[in-house]
Amino acid sequence: MSAQTDTPGSVTAVYQVSGMSCGHCEGAVSGELSELPGVTSVKAVASSGEVTVVSQAPLDEEAVRAAVDEAGFELTGRA
Repeated sequence: MSAQTDTPGSVTAVYQVSGMSCGHCEGAVSGELSELPGVTSVKAVASSGEVTVVSQAPLDEEAVRAAVDEAGFELTGRA
């Protein structure tokens, strides 16, 4: 459950989000997470419930949880 470093200066974390069922859901989650400071890339996959976030530094999990909540879904943990 630790973040992995992809390229110098970037961190990739994979989260589990419950309730996503379609492309609109993916877009809502991606949109909210993209607004977090330092986030450079977000890929949400409804079929697996996984959301991959690339950022310039490790993200505060409570900030991620709040963004997912704002989108109308639930962060259930790290993948």
